[in-house]
Amino acid sequence: MATGPNKIDGIDRRILGELQEDARLSMAELGRRVRLSPPAVAERVQRLERAGVITGYRAVVEPKAVGFPVAAVVRVRPASRQLHKIPEVARETPEVVECYRITGEDCFFLKLHLRSIDDLEEILDRFVVYGQTMTSIIHSSPVAPRALPLDDDLSRERLSP
Repeated sequence: MATGPNKIDGIDRRILGELQEDARLSMAELGRRVRLSPPAVAERVQRLERAGVITGYRAVVEPKAVGFPVAAVVRVRPASRQLHKIPEVARETPEVVECYRITGEDCFFLKLHLRSIDDLEEILDRFVVYGQTMTSIIHSSPVAPRALPLDDDLSRERLSP
């Protein structure tokens, strides 16, 4: 896994940008978009994979379409000496799709997808044994998950007054 900025150039950034938008692109199409031959682009993609810059490829599934209409976020404040238990319980709970260690009074932030609101109580019961929870139901997501802004110049332009 990559732990810091890797040596990537503008072409690598364009490759990453294209793959973030559509990871199913063929090497021929990806090469066409970044103006490299298919073997050259394949070599760069493999290098980015080996370096831990690209960590995987997956389908993005709409939770509601597969029977998970309820989404919630849970902040967890572990009790004394229970810090290590929260990630363990989160890993054992399939409805927890994200778990972050955060700063502040609460130490963990979890995102859950649930089949029903009734499922929430049973899942929370797994965590309250080890600390306090604060739960919010997600109504909507006004900013959908999106690609990282890899173009440095473009990012700076957006931030300039």
